[in-house]
Amino acid sequence: MTTPTPVPAKRPHVVVVGGGFGGIAAVRKLKRADVDVTLIDRHTYNTFNPLLYQVATASLNPGDITWFLRAIRAKQSNVRFLKGTVTAMDHDTQTVHLEGGVEVRYDYLVIAVGVTTNFFGVPGAEEFAMPLYKRSQALAVRDKMFANLENAAINGQRRDLRIVVVGGGATGVETAGAFAELRNLDMPTTYPELDRKRVHITLVEMLPHVLGPFAPRLREYAKKSLIKRDVDLRLETAVKEVREDGVVIEREGKEEFLPAGIVVWASGVTAHSTLGDWNIPQGRGGRIETDEQRRVKGLKNVFAIGDVSLGPEQLPQLAQPAIQGGKYVAKLIKAEQKGRTVKAFRYRDKGTMATIGRASAVAEIKFMPKMTGFFAWIIWVGLHIVTLLGNRNRFATLTNLTAKYLTRNSHNAIVGETPPVIPVEPLVIEPLARDDDKRKRPATPREEWGKRAAELDQEYAKAQVSRGPSSGDDEP
Repeated sequence: MTTPTPVPAKRPHVVVVGGGFGGIAAVRKLKRADVDVTLIDRHTYNTFNPLLYQVATASLNPGDITWFLRAIRAKQSNVRFLKGTVTAMDHDTQTVHLEGGVEVRYDYLVIAVGVTTNFFGVPGAEEFAMPLYKRSQALAVRDKMFANLENAAINGQRRDLRIVVVGGGATGVETAGAFAELRNLDMPTTYPELDRKRVHITLVEMLPHVLGPFAPRLREYAKKSLIKRDVDLRLETAVKEVREDGVVIEREGKEEFLPAGIVVWASGVTAHSTLGDWNIPQGRGGRIETDEQRRVKGLKNVFAIGDVSLGPEQLPQLAQPAIQGGKYVAKLIKAEQKGRTVKAFRYRDKGTMATIGRASAVAEIKFMPKMTGFFAWIIWVGLHIVTLLGNRNRFATLTNLTAKYLTRNSHNAIVGETPPVIPVEPLVIEPLARDDDKRKRPATPREEWGKRAAELDQEYAKAQVSRGPSSGDDEP
């Protein structure tokens, strides 16, 4: 008689929905676990959101801050990637439903889908404002900016140009600062047809300060840095309406309309509306309610991490809570496979930072003094490059940021396609006047002194020639 071959036990299937900071952290932490992992995302790439504004302001390529999710298999054989959009979840049968009728069964489910833009019900905001939460949105902002500039360059500045940034958090401050530096440092060279003083960058914030979560001293530094860069700062001001051609703002009961070609919305986030079809408990802002172990309330093997998670404690909606949450849930799953228990999740705050522009940033880092200026900026650059996924992305970002910040004579911008520019009336292009900065601008005191010294030298030489050779005993 033949001996039956034993059937190997099926390994637990861990399904991770969302390829952001938290989802990637969870998948990587399960590398050596005795489980099979499926990573689901509607995109084939991970986006490094903290640098999206650099794409919007033409400093980085979109490829610099995106990472191919299927590349995760290069160092991890127990994971596969599945591109799809979740439409529903059945937790009784432990099934995730995707568009197109695809079903994915799970033993453990980790929800790490992040959040989306919150327009707070402001009329016209969702229709006309431009958020900065996806790669496509950053590219849309960049291309519209250059389209507006090219149109003004060919048709003349018939009116002032303005970009309004709504929201004084880190994203808003960084975006406004980057737009201001592009106008101040690059436009005089790349757009000589335009008057820089008629191009405005306006930052609107409801609070009396920018960078609310930071220490007061750092907030004040950021405010002064923005003003130094000629950012039109509107604090304690609310946006009442967004229109196709600008925004209506209100301060102290008085409304004002600001004409604007671009309105960037960086004012807040909320959960995706599709979460309502996932049979999960939702709390404030539509976020998923979890216990102290990131376990979704009422569901044994379902977890939520990152911005979409709403636990007992108040966590900042940053990368670090998502990364630490992903690692924790992976550790918990591995422990449960071995019959062990894990203590409640505890977030370790490593600090936060924001940049205003070239050599200007603020940083609150654990066990270090609060920093501003150049050193804070160096730390900001280094940390963001190190945190990027993939060495190619790190090298490309380092190269482009170095070219931007350290090469003063380079005004190259990373551009895309813009629509054809059509003159509003017949136009004849005349040659530009000779651009001789030294001749046009007023001379500096040092240059005036040098010019006068040269004239005196010439006068002295002429006097010596007219007097003839010296005999050596002439009176002085």
